[in-house]
Amino acid sequence: MNPVKKIYCRTFQFVMRVALPFLPYREPKLLDGVDGVAALLTKKKISRALLVTDKGIRSHHLTEPLEKALAGAGIGVSIFDETVANPTVANVEAARRMYLDDGCGAIIAFGGGSSMDCAKAAGARIARPRKPLSRMEGLLHVMRPLPLLIAVPTTAGTGSETTLAAVITDGETHHKYPINDFALIPSYALLDPEVTVGLPPMLTATTGMDAMTHAVEAYIGGSTTRGTREAAVTAVRLILESLPVAWENGGDLTARAKMLRAAYLAGTAFTKSYVGYVHAVAHSLGGQYGIAHGLANAVLLPEVLEAYGPAAHKRLGRLAVETGVASVSDTPAEASAKFIARIREMNAHMEIPRTLEGIREEDLPKLARNADHEANPLYPVPILLDAQELQALYRLVMPKTEENTNDRTTDRAGAGEPAQVLFHGKDAAQSLSSKGA
Repeated sequence: MNPVKKIYCRTFQFVMRVALPFLPYREPKLLDGVDGVAALLTKKKISRALLVTDKGIRSHHLTEPLEKALAGAGIGVSIFDETVANPTVANVEAARRMYLDDGCGAIIAFGGGSSMDCAKAAGARIARPRKPLSRMEGLLHVMRPLPLLIAVPTTAGTGSETTLAAVITDGETHHKYPINDFALIPSYALLDPEVTVGLPPMLTATTGMDAMTHAVEAYIGGSTTRGTREAAVTAVRLILESLPVAWENGGDLTARAKMLRAAYLAGTAFTKSYVGYVHAVAHSLGGQYGIAHGLANAVLLPEVLEAYGPAAHKRLGRLAVETGVASVSDTPAEASAKFIARIREMNAHMEIPRTLEGIREEDLPKLARNADHEANPLYPVPILLDAQELQALYRLVMPKTEENTNDRTTDRAGAGEPAQVLFHGKDAAQSLSSKGA
């Protein structure tokens, strides 16, 4: 990254860090069961709500207890179950039309991150009817209260029930972009482990590693607070303890409840402290190829952490010690290596692949531009990379071929030895791990 852009990014991040205590962050109030949702809507004198979910959740009858509770309280429900894995502008507009046509007074987001994102964006469009989603991309472009928004997560991973973000895909250009605004934070959330029991093992694994990514990226970034660090550490501990259990035994309600708590805490951490290049790269892959966000994060996380090299050792090493992965006698490099190794072990144990299929070399410039646009200057990452340099991160998770073998590290096993990721062009002789912040 050129020096002028680097100065701009770090200045922007410094200003955001200084402003943190004065910004209107909030956490959703937690509701007690589906009856709590019905009681809330009754108290608010709301006679009909829009339930935003997807067909998979509906086919497993997961929304039925909530629907019955609302019906028993005399509250009507309009059900939008057309949400797709990477919600599109068309998705959002269809949900918005149903809300308005049926005279709804609240939105209930029931599902994973996709349903949450669709519901949030629909609420934003209801609040700002003359402003298209494309003009809401970035930070603070909604700035008006949404209809009452209640989040019911069915996956323990996205943390969307706590965050100010919605990620939407333009169906025509395949550009996947975030909308970040305090108005998008749900007012209420229901954390019910019962609705996560039917989650398949692979989704349990990848959504759980999504929460891990939120916590780790929030912790190692440059805009943390004591509160976000504590939340991230607790989330990582819970995930290390409970995710393998939930993956092996999906009916373990204790593990499921702990994972919901972990996802919630990780969400509160990254809402204030942001994420990093793992997310920026993952979002671009989801927009271009439809790769599931949790899967992309799970595969990318250890690779990007290793590629950060010494720039991340101090904070990542401290996280490793605080979560019991490393000991206080380890050097920061040793502790970081142990943490990365633990992530790789978890991925392997849960049968998460080490590479992502379908990434095309000719798409890398476009993908990297989109990641650059999302991450810079907002994400306070350990090292700053421009669009050209970001292409190296995609090659880390591309299946090895004769064409790209020379662009990937040849020895990934050495403890404490960061991957040497070679760039093309002007940085051909310089590795990610040798770049300064």
